Amino acid sequence: MDSSRSEIKNRIIKLRSYIHDLNYSYYVLNKSSIQDFEFDKLLKELEELELKYPEFYDPLSPTQRVGGSVQQFNSIKHVYPMLSLSNTYSNEDLKDFDKRIKKITNNNIEYVCELKFDGVSISVIYNNGKFSKAITRGDGSFGDDVTLNVKTIKSIPLELRGDVPDKTIELRGEIFIFKKEFKKMNKERLKKGLEAYSNPRNTASGSLKLLDPQEVSRRPLDCFFYSLLGRKLPYNNHYENLKIVKKWGFKVSKFTEKCSSIQDVIMYVNKWDKLRHNLPYDIDGIVIKVNNINEQEKLGNTSKFPRWAIAYKFQGEQAFTKLNQITYQVGRTGAVTPIANLEPIKISGTIVKRASLHNADQIAKLDIREGDLVFVEKGGEIIPKIVNVQKDKRNIFSQPTIFINYCPECNCKLIREKGEAQYYCPNNKTCPPQVKGRFAHFISRNAMNIDGIGPETIELLFENKLINNLPDLYHLQKTRLLTLERMAEKSIDNLAKSLENSKKKPFSKVLYALGIRHIGETVAEKLTEHYKNIDDLINDSYENLININEVGHKIAESIILFREEKDNLQLIKDLKNIGLKFSSNKENNYTSNKLLNYSFVISGVFNDFSRMEIKNLIENNSGKSKSSISKKIDFLLTGNNPGSTKINKAVDFNIKILKIDEFLNMLK
Repeated sequence: MDSSRSEIKNRIIKLRSYIHDLNYSYYVLNKSSIQDFEFDKLLKELEELELKYPEFYDPLSPTQRVGGSVQQFNSIKHVYPMLSLSNTYSNEDLKDFDKRIKKITNNNIEYVCELKFDGVSISVIYNNGKFSKAITRGDGSFGDDVTLNVKTIKSIPLELRGDVPDKTIELRGEIFIFKKEFKKMNKERLKKGLEAYSNPRNTASGSLKLLDPQEVSRRPLDCFFYSLLGRKLPYNNHYENLKIVKKWGFKVSKFTEKCSSIQDVIMYVNKWDKLRHNLPYDIDGIVIKVNNINEQEKLGNTSKFPRWAIAYKFQGEQAFTKLNQITYQVGRTGAVTPIANLEPIKISGTIVKRASLHNADQIAKLDIREGDLVFVEKGGEIIPKIVNVQKDKRNIFSQPTIFINYCPECNCKLIREKGEAQYYCPNNKTCPPQVKGRFAHFISRNAMNIDGIGPETIELLFENKLINNLPDLYHLQKTRLLTLERMAEKSIDNLAKSLENSKKKPFSKVLYALGIRHIGETVAEKLTEHYKNIDDLINDSYENLININEVGHKIAESIILFREEKDNLQLIKDLKNIGLKFSSNKENNYTSNKLLNYSFVISGVFNDFSRMEIKNLIENNSGKSKSSISKKIDFLLTGNNPGSTKINKAVDFNIKILKIDEFLNMLK
């Protein structure tokens, strides 16, 4: 390289480094060390040099934050599942959480308290200190690749600062919009004659799903980070790892605190319950985490929540309005939900017109009547619910609410099963909301994930008698669809492609998509781990079904009832013929069969492996990883400080207790 080109390369490198520093100073440290005019001049110079000398291109240059458009968001499996947090609303619940922790660990526990930002969760991955990928939460196991959109957020570094780890690391954060920026954005929209956005959270969420990163870059998105994941973390406690994250150039809340006792946690919670409205961004609670990483590993997770963390949710904002009418909504399972139609009222930045009354028992408990003046609250500041009735202002001629006896959609007599709070419409064959609801569930993202079709399209196809049973989706004719309103050729082609792609969905997704009552995603996963195909599942006995982990009496009864209907057996046959997967081919992805027919429970902390890595080793070698000890378990795999309860149960059941070296020898 001649001297002039070498000088140009050095100038480009210096400009990039300097602009990265300026962005960090402005967007993370909130300090402005240069005039906007001077900054724009530097960025313009860099753009021109990169354009003139493309051989010096760098995808992580500050000029490359905005990339090309996205055709669709690809689904990516999380290396570390993005679990939800269990919620609590009282100090007593926090004390119970502390007792549960201490019962398992037998130690005094140090906690970390963090503000629970009201935004959108994101997972960001860096390879050798360089920004690589960004993934949404999705269903916790799979999320959408929104890399190009997240790359536009200037407070998220493209390259880490300081001592850069030479490995893959993953960080979890919350994307949000400052209140001030949200107001400014809405003011500009109103000037242009556009409708104002309802609230910052929904706007942030919607922005991440835009297909044009150029448009996303115009949105004032920001991000706080609150978790570091990876092998051999810098420190064995969460709080110190957050300090490292901050040194690397990420935005970390300055209000995160360590607490040495649950009483300190409660003081922190009470403080921020009073101060939260003074913050420049929205929060809806406090997240409490066990600080020690080894203790986190020991406590582990349930299928949905980590046992070592909990979210304290603040009391939702309340408003006072009139209940105009109670109507009834029929869901896809036939469950009938009473709905309160309200005089519109603004709560937490959105207009609330309706609220769920849940069931007949809830109506009776609150003695809710049409015409009542009611207190409405957004539970967790998201879902509206009626929490009280002002009975002293009630009309003297008011009559108690009597729950309906017949389905409002098909006029079939409702039933209420023993022990159930809900009334049901038993007409699952022709009741329109149930038929349309089955389609909505089947195509949903966590089921068959069929793009190009939504509730409006389902309604259109149903009204035109093009769909009545699930297999009808796969027999739609393009020529017929073109005659319908809102059905363009391109959207029809996309739908056909998506339907074809759905045939690749695994057995667990197909089972969940069938909509068998009480079978959610987790149970579908458990069942497809136990049964190789649908025939083995639906033909098994009630006694065998209830012995499967996480399958109780209701689920077993539901499977028995499902198979007793001939239409359901025909449905499975038709979907099989279409090409959907009703058998598991997981064995094809196994590294080996060395652990075939063996089941393990993991307990304790391991020096060289995370528990997730050990779980993957077990499953990749055809074994099964279980969460609790039972007589069916073959081995208890223990690390440092295993749970005493698990050890005692293993001894009682004569289960072999393994150390990590013995386990690794089984894989040789």
